[in-house]
Formats: sequence, C-alpha cells, structure tokens
Amino acid sequence: MRINLSTLTTEQLNSRTTNVDQLPTIDVIQLMNFEDRTVADAVHDVLPDIAKAVDAVYQTLKNSGRLFYIGAGTSGRIGILDASECPPTFCTDPSQIQAIIAGGEKAVFTAIEGAEDDAQDGVDDLSQRNLTKSDIVVGITASGRTPYVVGALEYAKKIGATTIGISCNKNSVISELVDFKIEIIVGPEILAGSTRLKAATAQKMVLNMLTTTSMIKLGKVYGNLMVDLHASNNKLLERARRIVMNITGVSYEIAEKVLNETNQKVKPAILMIQSGVSFERAEQLLNETEGFVREAILRSNDETVS
Repeated sequence: MRINLSTLTTEQLNSRTTNVDQLPTIDVIQLMNFEDRTVADAVHDVLPDIAKAVDAVYQTLKNSGRLFYIGAGTSGRIGILDASECPPTFCTDPSQIQAIIAGGEKAVFTAIEGAEDDAQDGVDDLSQRNLTKSDIVVGITASGRTPYVVGALEYAKKIGATTIGISCNKNSVISELVDFKIEIIVGPEILAGSTRLKAATAQKMVLNMLTTTSMIKLGKVYGNLMVDLHASNNKLLERARRIVMNITGVSYEIAEKVLNETNQKVKPAILMIQSGVSFERAEQLLNETEGFVREAILRSNDETVS
C-alpha cells in the first residue's frame, strides 16, 4: 500500500544539510548542533498546550489514575526512558507510570520496524494493562500517523480514558483523536525522515515536562530538591543525606542517623529534624498534608504554638 509522506515536515529535505555527506567532521557536528538548538524554540512555541496536558496528567495521578506512554521505535523508547526513571526519582509505584512499545520488550533493544504498522496491536497492548476511564494515555509519534499509536488512542477514547497526542507535524492524525494535542514543529531533520534526531529530542523534552511538573505539583519536590527519591543505591543514599543537610542545616552525621531511623525516607527525616516530632508523627503529618513537606512543617509548628 502506497503511503503519501510528502506532506509531513519531518520527511522533507533540509536545505541547510543537502551537502552534509561532503563536509569535514567539525562542520557536520556544527550543523547538527545548530539544528538541535532550534528544538527548544519549537517546544517553547507550544508551552500553553503542554501546560494543559501537564494539568491533565497531574489530575489523573492525584486521583489515583495511571499514566501510559505508548509509541513505536524511538518514540516508544523515549516513553520507556521517562517512565523507568520515575520510581527512583520520585518514589512512584512502577504501575503508576508505564510505557508500552510496539513489538514489546525485544523492541527496546532491537528495531522491529513492522510492529508500528498494526493498529490492532496497539489496541491489544493497551487493553492488556486493564485500562480504565480513570487513566491517561499519551500517544507519541513523530509523524502523528503511526497506526499502532492511532489504534491505541482510539481504544483509549472508547474506554473513556483521557488522551494526549505528541507529534512533530501540523494537523496530524492523532491530533484529531485526542483530548490534548501537542504538535512540536521542529522542521526537516538533518537526515530527511530520521526522526530519532530533532523530533526525538523534542519528544523527550515534553515528557520531562509532563512528569517532572506533575511530580512537583504532587508535593514530591521541596524547593528544587527531590525529597521523595527512592534511595536504592550508594549514590542515591548520599544524595538523600545531602538533601536533608541542605534543607535542615544539620551535620552529615545527624542526617545519616535520622535517615536510618526513617528507612532512608527523606520527607519524614526533614520533618523530624525541623519540627522535633517522632517518625510516626512525621508520617501522620505527611499523610494529613498529602505529602507536602512545607505544609506538614507549618502544621506541626502551629500545633507546637497552640
């Protein structure tokens, strides 16, 4: 079946790189660097659309719904990258933010190009996760027309789940299907059609915004510090101690001691030091304030004064 890709910006020729195969190394990477610098501007142009999508993700997660990324090839791998980083960074349950890629786990490491062409596979892969109307699905496709993603989004809409579409072409197919569209127009790629380049960079930037901003709004950040990180290795254990020291002003030894008492949980450790409460009371206060450390400290201080 013939597919007309000529209207897609991401498939067109880039006039600035037509002789890239004849250039010395430094000129090639200067061209790549120039093109990459335009990506942030393209993302900037759609910040209002991204903000709407962030608020939808936040509301879903706040109400115990799940976030699903779904894509094929590079787009799918970018979703996996973002989803897999949330548990260690924000101590989220692995089921809360999930990523699905066309072709399954094997496609993470090996290109399975034909997997993107089957819309029913997108339906099947999403339905296996027991999708409900309380969840939100983010379809990621540079072209905006990948059948696998289209099928998944159509299924999500049928279930009643909230949907977001991330593409890099104007008036894309998925934009017509979703509740919130994000079209990042990065222009022709350095190599025509190679959307692992600028389009992928743009997609990664948007996913960073979706999860990071949602987590900030959910109280998993104090100032600009990751107070809900999962300290599961030596680097993260050290980071947890430094976070406690930075916020409370205590010594390394005290931060380490209190974190040992909280099983390396940063939030209650901060509260115990700042407000002088027990671990049990710190946990209670955090539950009462939905995990917001600043509010928990204020509530504890108000109790002390009264």
